[in-house]
Amino acid sequence: MNPDQPIRDAALAWAMQTREPEFADWDGFTAWLEADPAHGAAYDEVQFALDEADAVLTARPQPLPAPEALAANDNPPGWFASRRGWLGGAMAAALVLALTSVLWLGPQGSGVYETAPGETRLIALDDGSKVELAGGSRLTLEGNRAARLEAGQALFTIRHDETDPFVLMAGNDRLVDAGTVFDVRLSGETLDLAVSEGAVVVNPKDQAIRVDAGMRAVREGGRYRVAAIDPNAVGEWSRGRITFENASLAVIAAELTRATGTSFASADTATRLSGSIATGTVRNDPRALEALLGVRVRAEGDGWVIAAQ
Repeated sequence: MNPDQPIRDAALAWAMQTREPEFADWDGFTAWLEADPAHGAAYDEVQFALDEADAVLTARPQPLPAPEALAANDNPPGWFASRRGWLGGAMAAALVLALTSVLWLGPQGSGVYETAPGETRLIALDDGSKVELAGGSRLTLEGNRAARLEAGQALFTIRHDETDPFVLMAGNDRLVDAGTVFDVRLSGETLDLAVSEGAVVVNPKDQAIRVDAGMRAVREGGRYRVAAIDPNAVGEWSRGRITFENASLAVIAAELTRATGTSFASADTATRLSGSIATGTVRNDPRALEALLGVRVRAEGDGWVIAAQ
């Protein structure tokens, strides 16, 4: 695959979303733009192609419906114009494919998606659901209603269907959605699930733990604990921020590496800290961690080592 393809994929997905009148995820879009200078360039390229396509579509004469169709039409005034705009967007997207060689993200059947540390990826599913994949992650999609998170973290915005629920396997855990926006992080033997909308049922045939909006379930050492969480904090990594709760320096170093693309390491598994970090700040200046977490940071080789004060 062309190394630029994932960026172009995400750029097209964001471009089509931001053109929708009801689009509201400006924080997520801004975080994606700021994550890599190449994102803005790819987005500008796609938007330019869309504008060119819009110009072509605007110049095309609008066909008049047949008289019998007008007589039978009971749609409100302006209906055709609004639908024409939607069709124009679809045709524009097709032109973008030709102009920029962008491959649309909607999977047909199975697909494996991977991100490098510091890279994020937006995966748009055919049914209107979407998955935002964090850095250093691997996800296998099995159609539109099933997936397997093999490593890393992902934010799921799922269109609920009671007759065909979305099922995510994360390690050995089976997560079933109930109309949901939820975030899942899988790190070794630790599973961290947080829900901001709807609910997720963990292992319906075994523990059957229901995690509602504003709740978080963590599995460590084979045990599950459920606690309250601010729904607005769910998936905050996609907006350029990560939060730690009683995490060891070794875990913090690993998560910072995955989120920023900058190599951090720590052998300290005893010191535990809680806090919230803007990943852009750390990416620009790794030594900023000293003030943010009260730790020592030193350069070593191509990376940085974190140690307790």
